[in-house]
Amino acid sequence: MSTPTSTPLILVLCTGNSCRSHMAEGILRAAAGGHFRVASAGSKPSGYVHPLAIRLLSEIGIDISAHTSKHMDDFLGQDVETVITVCGNADQVCPRYPGQVNRHHWPFDDPAHAAGSEEERLEVFRRVRDEIRRVFEAYADGRLDGSSRP
Repeated sequence: MSTPTSTPLILVLCTGNSCRSHMAEGILRAAAGGHFRVASAGSKPSGYVHPLAIRLLSEIGIDISAHTSKHMDDFLGQDVETVITVCGNADQVCPRYPGQVNRHHWPFDDPAHAAGSEEERLEVFRRVRDEIRRVFEAYADGRLDGSSRP
């Protein structure tokens, strides 16, 4: 049985839980300043957090090096207030969680599939990181100032 908490849990989902969801989790947690809990998971977890995701978030002062890849079913026993999917596959298979009030789908390209030289791959990771940052910081700002719905 899940136990309610005064701090809402926001769960960010993607398929592999190696890049996009971890970047979004780190950015949202930093922007939220402890006003809500943030976690990420995947429908088919890769088992690792992509080293370039860790590196690119460190460039903006966010440390996700201790993150681990988790399965979305690990959260079925928890009250999850908001689910945010960042890829179409996770959106299609996403279950309903106890206490879930909100669901958002904000898809981003998967930088794990970037090809080319290291610099070309870094460029893709930076672009996706910056896109995620714009969306998730705006979401946090809206939640914190009360000017938008959760």
